[in-house]
Amino acid sequence: MTTLTADAGRVRVDINSQRGGRIERLVVDGLDLLVPPEVDDRNHGAFPMAPWAGRIGHGRFSFGGVDFEMPLNKAPHAIHGTVRDRSWTIDEESHDLAVWSTALADPWPFGGRVVQRATLLPDSLALEMEVHAAEAAMPASCGWHPWWSRQLARGEPVEVELHSAAMYQRNGDGIPTGELVGVRPPPWDDCFTDLHDPVAILHWPGAATVTIESDCACVVVFTDPEHALCVEPQSGPPDALNLEPHVVDQGHPLIVHTTWRWELER
Repeated sequence: MTTLTADAGRVRVDINSQRGGRIERLVVDGLDLLVPPEVDDRNHGAFPMAPWAGRIGHGRFSFGGVDFEMPLNKAPHAIHGTVRDRSWTIDEESHDLAVWSTALADPWPFGGRVVQRATLLPDSLALEMEVHAAEAAMPASCGWHPWWSRQLARGEPVEVELHSAAMYQRNGDGIPTGELVGVRPPPWDDCFTDLHDPVAILHWPGAATVTIESDCACVVVFTDPEHALCVEPQSGPPDALNLEPHVVDQGHPLIVHTTWRWELER
């Protein structure tokens, strides 16, 4: 476990390199902004998604005239990439900076590696993710899957303000069709685009506000869980390897960023 601290220890980030490169905790002035592991051992913190984010429809995609199939880890689809199931290596660390990486290996057929970087300040956490190819070009998408706490130790339940002008239409299997439609009201398990920074604002009345900034083209919002709200910056929509593949080759990684800024209500 690697721990970053700021503001004389009042802000803390725990990174678990042995458990999928996941940010296990984000604690600000005693408030667990992300769901902590003792509340939900699997659906907590924020995990990286690469070399694809969200679902691949039925686990199948084509690239360079070749068909590929990924394991259906959430049947009938392949979901959230492979790196959340791997151990990572801490490459650099200090009290407010961490860099950690992992190889892209089976079942991903192209090889490559993923690098994450976190910079902690008293009022923000800046994250960067890089997806690098090995010898051959490959399709990729990536992003983060944070489980924001629906209820903090004080204040009211979280409210979300989303800054998007369009969302992807989904087919009967929950996969984006590529058609964009106007933003419908929640509940959501949907991908939004045509974003305006900040991408979203999370507000726990009487406790805190988090502003989510990102250069990602999309954000997936999942409102169903009782204990969490997911606002997931992604480089492309679910099924991007079929719909909108970003081609990565040597020397030209896919790089995305997000910054989470907080203000407390005293």
